[in-house]
Amino acid sequence: MNLRTVSLRRRVAVSVLLVLFLVLVTLVISVDRTFAGQSSKDVDGVLNNAGARAVEMLRNGRRPAEVVGVLTKRNIHVTIELPNGTTVGSAPEEGQFERQVRNVQRNKVTLYADTEAISQAQHRLRKLLLILGLAAIGITGALIVVVVRRALAPLDAMTSLAQAIAAGHRGGRLNPSRTDTELGRTAAAFDGMLDSLEGSEQRTRRFVADAAHELRTPITGVQAVAEALVQAPVDSPDRDQMSFLLVREARRAGRLVDDLLALAQLDAGYEMQRESVDLLGLAEAEVARTRFVAPDFDITAEGVPVAVVGDGQRLAQVLANLVDNARQATGPQGTVRIRVDLTGFTVSDNGPGVPEAERERIFDRLVRLDDARDRRSGGSGLGLAIARGVIRAHGGDLTCEPSEQGAVFRVVLPAINPVAEPSRV
Repeated sequence: MNLRTVSLRRRVAVSVLLVLFLVLVTLVISVDRTFAGQSSKDVDGVLNNAGARAVEMLRNGRRPAEVVGVLTKRNIHVTIELPNGTTVGSAPEEGQFERQVRNVQRNKVTLYADTEAISQAQHRLRKLLLILGLAAIGITGALIVVVVRRALAPLDAMTSLAQAIAAGHRGGRLNPSRTDTELGRTAAAFDGMLDSLEGSEQRTRRFVADAAHELRTPITGVQAVAEALVQAPVDSPDRDQMSFLLVREARRAGRLVDDLLALAQLDAGYEMQRESVDLLGLAEAEVARTRFVAPDFDITAEGVPVAVVGDGQRLAQVLANLVDNARQATGPQGTVRIRVDLTGFTVSDNGPGVPEAERERIFDRLVRLDDARDRRSGGSGLGLAIARGVIRAHGGDLTCEPSEQGAVFRVVLPAINPVAEPSRV
């Protein structure tokens, strides 16, 4: 999106002045046309009235010279041409006149109306309208500068707040008095954006601090064990135990780094592999893996054979994470059930469950519940965050559902199709 950053003050001022100019031009033209039309009607009325009187007087037997003398005035001139060619009265020699001719009893009556005064009045009216129009445009332009500056003061407030926040002064808000106006909606959206950005910034800072703290523990352990191993005698009976501790702490740090890398890839829009994945087959493989790690653990998979288009390795990672969390929460004597249906799959256990207030928070990064997640198990607190990120990258969602006993994690995936040949446990 490329926003045109023209001056809003200039645009508003020019637009208003342009509209005012067009209105004034239209007004001047309308007034001029109206004045000219009305003047023409008035002149025609005077000529018609004089002509009617001339006709009446001649028909009443008045002499042409008498008629001319009576009707000729300052702005009206009358001439009568007799049948013998003699002309009574004189026509005007200069000026602007409108003429009207009538024939009465073989006499030709010509009437002249002086229009020069009307033309001068029309010229003065045009000049007056032009002066008043230019004066109105000038006064309006001066007032627009003040009015527009006052009207756009909220935008200046937004600019000042944005500059202050960019300079490091967090917490400032516009707090619009009304949100049902254009500027009110813009200010409310601006405040909402600032809240979101500051919340994201705080979460990022907290996550970085937590990640640094999580990494410091295994790295400190690796450093301490490595120093002790270097200083220990070659024939020391504790070297094997220290080597074991060194490998364990190194693996713990490696898992945390891998999880952080996975989160970074998800945030960056990591391109996943797209293939047909048999969810029931994936669940059965996870059951086999868990039984290999913990032969006595009670875990089963059931449901209908369905296929979904997605990244099989990432979906297997999600399922393994949910199963490992459930196994750690329930202990060696617990039970875990994986059920596959036409919308996705569910992982449930008979452990202590997840409190209602924590069902959404557990998907935050570096969050552990005291009963179900313990640093001593090697968990980083990123597993559920990664799992939800993977599922949402597939267009689905991962939630912790209410349950009377234990925890229930529900995975919903789109575009699931039944498999023709069902596999069996």
